Amino acid sequence: MGFVEMSERARVRCYYSMVSSFYVQNFGCRATQADGAAIERQFEVNGLERTHAIRDAQIVVLNTCTVTASADQDARAAIRRVHRENPQAQIVVTGCYAQRAPEELAALPGVSQVIGNSHKHELASIALVKELHKGPASSSENSFVPLTSLSATWDSSQRPTLACPEPSEGTNDQRLAPSQRPTSARPELSEGTADQRPIFVSDIFAHTELLAAPVFDAANERTRPNLKVQDGCDNRCSFCVIPYVRGHSRSLRLDQILAEVRALVTAGYRELVISGINLGRWGRDLEAGLRSKVSGVRSQASGKQAHCDDTFNTASIDGFGQRPTTNDRRLSFPSLIRAILDHTSLEKLRVSSVEPMDWSDELIALMASSPRIAKHAHVPMQSGSDSVLRRMHRKYRPWHYREKIEKIRAAMPTAAIGADVMTGFPGETDAEFEATRRMIEDLPFTYLHVFTYSARPGTPAAAMPRQVPVQVARERNRILRELGEQKKLAFLESFVGKTAEAITLAHGNDASVAAADAADTQVGESVPDSFTEALTDNYLKLHLRGRHPANHWIAARVVAFENGCLLAEESTHHSDTESQSEARHMNDFCGA
Repeated sequence: MGFVEMSERARVRCYYSMVSSFYVQNFGCRATQADGAAIERQFEVNGLERTHAIRDAQIVVLNTCTVTASADQDARAAIRRVHRENPQAQIVVTGCYAQRAPEELAALPGVSQVIGNSHKHELASIALVKELHKGPASSSENSFVPLTSLSATWDSSQRPTLACPEPSEGTNDQRLAPSQRPTSARPELSEGTADQRPIFVSDIFAHTELLAAPVFDAANERTRPNLKVQDGCDNRCSFCVIPYVRGHSRSLRLDQILAEVRALVTAGYRELVISGINLGRWGRDLEAGLRSKVSGVRSQASGKQAHCDDTFNTASIDGFGQRPTTNDRRLSFPSLIRAILDHTSLEKLRVSSVEPMDWSDELIALMASSPRIAKHAHVPMQSGSDSVLRRMHRKYRPWHYREKIEKIRAAMPTAAIGADVMTGFPGETDAEFEATRRMIEDLPFTYLHVFTYSARPGTPAAAMPRQVPVQVARERNRILRELGEQKKLAFLESFVGKTAEAITLAHGNDASVAAADAADTQVGESVPDSFTEALTDNYLKLHLRGRHPANHWIAARVVAFENGCLLAEESTHHSDTESQSEARHMNDFCGA
């Protein structure tokens, strides 16, 4: 090893001792939060410590969302706020907005680097190399180390590939138009300027990496971690920019998922939420790899089936050592759920959003039959109008969607059922909106997430004629939110006098919760002096009387519904009425 290389390694070690703190702020969906948790893990592996406030961090990472124009606006406002509060910090912008419009973000004051989703898997390495290149403020000119010489911390084989290939001719790959597609910049100084803010963004469709680390809600860090097991999307909904900033659908390997779940169980967690961008598609890409391996083994066997059976070992593929038969070589979302139930001791598994097409009879029956799966189904709807769904390029019709919701309710009578709904999609008429409103009114939803359409640059919907005026779209949004609130309140009230299984979250008379309660309480109303927040199996928030430790399952009897909140107390005699009812309905659904 040469003296120069030894010197560079020494500089790296010295720098790590000086740059010791980071802060990650996430915007948007659970998948973004999961990415943020994986980024935190990257920094922690490098010996940095997470701070609790932006002003105390030397590196601040803003992990952005770009699903709406307001999400973009929130990210830009956050950048300005961080630069104001901590002007000495290195501000690294990553996430979906960074992937879509890196140059726009790099131009904002205070931004040190823009690292797209394409390079998020090595964000900490890139950020630390950048800081070392810059050097501490007190260092002399002689301490300058060029990026190209930092092989000690960043192996050349792992450097980002910054090429951005065009779509292949003759394909139906619906990427962003050239004018909207993120452009890659080399991590060097811009010619003729002193700009030292490199952009690390390349073609997201060429990437197969998937970040995975459990997410812990800041308010309830001791309960209900979230694990992202799938990323990307192969659908091309006309309004959605997400496939263009997250790439093709890709799945976390089953052995990795089981390892993460077991580690969480060992750490004492009792409930886990699994999530993804298009969660129901988990395993499809892994299935292709499985078929390839099966085919290769058969070729080696020269057509001898017996030898193929002896050679084929699924342990490294399916993660739990079961040998698939000819009719059982398919990895699917239900197979993932079964593997978690069969090969871990997790007490409760909660499934996040799953597209309507993926709510198969198999999945519904599996969820209904297992007491270890939370009775909670989130099924994106977007619209109840057939013509709007067609313009959205959604892969189901209103009658398909209605059938799925009715099957879920028949199998799980007390389940929480939620939906995403969009108002103001281009060309949405009064009659089309009314079809959506009427369908929501008819179906047994227990809550809604209502969004106003926001044009995303480069998507087909942004160029569609008859854009709906913003004020009309917002009024429609208000109507659906009120309808959703009515359904939610009716669902909550139906549980008064019943007993439900609930997991304790946080003490309700913590300062932050008490302040929130005080703000929501009207004059003359009473608030329990001491309560603990809890969440039922079917997604009902409870105020449980008394102080209880977090992360414990309790049989809670709902005693009242006040001010939009369920009040409950611990039950000493847990009734089996609800679970017996679920079992009867499940047997009817399965034809038993």
